[in-house]
Amino acid sequence: MSMTPRAPLFRHFHRIAWLAVAFAACVIVFGAFVRLSNAGLSCPDWPTCYGKVAWPTDAAQITDHAATAIRPVMPHKAWREQFHRMIAGSLGVLVLALALLATRKRPQGWLHVLGASLAVAVAIPLYMRGQHAAASMLAVLGEGLLLAGALRWSNVDLARISTLTLAVIIFQALLGMWTVTWLLKPIVVMGHLLGGLTTFALLAWMAWRATDIPLFSGDARKLRRLLWLGLGLLAVQIALGGWTSANYAALACGPQFPKCAGAWWPQHDFAEGFVLWRGIGVDYEGGILDNPARVAIQLAHRLVAVLVFGHLMGVAARLLRNPGLRGWGVLLGLLLLAQFGLGMANVLLSLPLHVAVLHNAGATALLFVLVTLLARLRLPEA
Repeated sequence: MSMTPRAPLFRHFHRIAWLAVAFAACVIVFGAFVRLSNAGLSCPDWPTCYGKVAWPTDAAQITDHAATAIRPVMPHKAWREQFHRMIAGSLGVLVLALALLATRKRPQGWLHVLGASLAVAVAIPLYMRGQHAAASMLAVLGEGLLLAGALRWSNVDLARISTLTLAVIIFQALLGMWTVTWLLKPIVVMGHLLGGLTTFALLAWMAWRATDIPLFSGDARKLRRLLWLGLGLLAVQIALGGWTSANYAALACGPQFPKCAGAWWPQHDFAEGFVLWRGIGVDYEGGILDNPARVAIQLAHRLVAVLVFGHLMGVAARLLRNPGLRGWGVLLGLLLLAQFGLGMANVLLSLPLHVAVLHNAGATALLFVLVTLLARLRLPEA
């Protein structure tokens, strides 16, 4: 995400980019709602839902589809999962449009992007027919072409970042498929969360660069170093939050904070709690770990939360000392306090759905603030 001179862009590029940012935020928050309302396996097949493009509205509609052997039809949950896929697909179309617009002046640039996308598109019906090897080869080919383009092109016209974002969102679709077909495997669920937030961050950076509204500060170089460190810490904390959710460890300590299970350092098992790969074929819905392993996950999430809170509060204080950046310092501080409060409420109130979804939205908002500052901060011009 280096700061590069900007070439002339398509005149509506920034508007499409901001629409994609809004769509990405909706996909992330609605995806959290799907996951936390235990609807993640309500459409056991992919990309259809019990063979339907939309979803079954009555369990009696589906009698002989193979997916019923995995999960009985629950229409009140199925619409959540399939609607999430639909809005994620709409986001993919917007990202494809951005990549085509950004590469249109490159020699064969748009053909490169379109060819890679067509390879992935052809892979979907092949997968649905059970030709998994051919589908995988085409998907890998499409991803490889996009990554090759992103490495070859500069970012002066946002060709690199838009192509990279398209590659990420295609891989994100694969993670969504594996989330279902591998029965909520924790490493895939966590990866799907990180992929969604990575897509959101890339789009936000792209939208700000296309809009080109810099924030000048003599402290920009030091602030950017602190912001990069904060972004790294936030990414670790988001990954731990995804791991906590995927392993159903949010309530491992009981409704207690700051203590856990009646102690400051209760019985725990970090070795078992952080085994990333446990094979395929296990149904992870509800979790399979014993409580000491879940306690270890919850403790790690709490400890890193303190580290993230302390560092980003320090960044907020530094922003408050910079004229022109005080509003961003106030916003960052308020978001940190709100996110910490929502985390405590999740524990003390035994994970109410609306609070848990807001906690995911809070992480997205924090990410947006950090990416915004990294995209806009510059040293004063001579």
